[in-house]
Amino acid sequence: QVQLVESGGGSVQAGGSLRLSCTASGHSFSTYSMGWFRRGPGKEREFVATITWSRMDTDYIEAVKGRFTISTDNAENTLYLQMKSLKPEDSGVYYCVASRSGVMARDGKNVDYWGKGTLVTVSS
Repeated sequence: QVQLVESGGGSVQAGGSLRLSCTASGHSFSTYSMGWFRRGPGKEREFVATITWSRMDTDYIEAVKGRFTISTDNAENTLYLQMKSLKPEDSGVYYCVASRSGVMARDGKNVDYWGKGTLVTVSS
């Protein structure tokens, strides 16, 4: 049984920063592609960022490029999302995900495991 537990969400003002963490257990963390999705208020769920199982490649949606950084600590089985220059439109529940696929699909169809999410609220 794979478990993904997110932490680090909270409330910040626009322009602020947060770092989300996701601790994984029950699987070989380093063999999974990992990523983050989010669902804003009244919005559809959307892909945010991913890092491949090799940890060599990353991908981001255009809206967060240059502001968000995805990274991992394989020794600690932990995934991170550093978020800077936050905007109100970044608000939402952020979900940690894991996929056995080499590349995570942006539509989420090849995600094998989802965390329960952590709430980020950015006020203007």
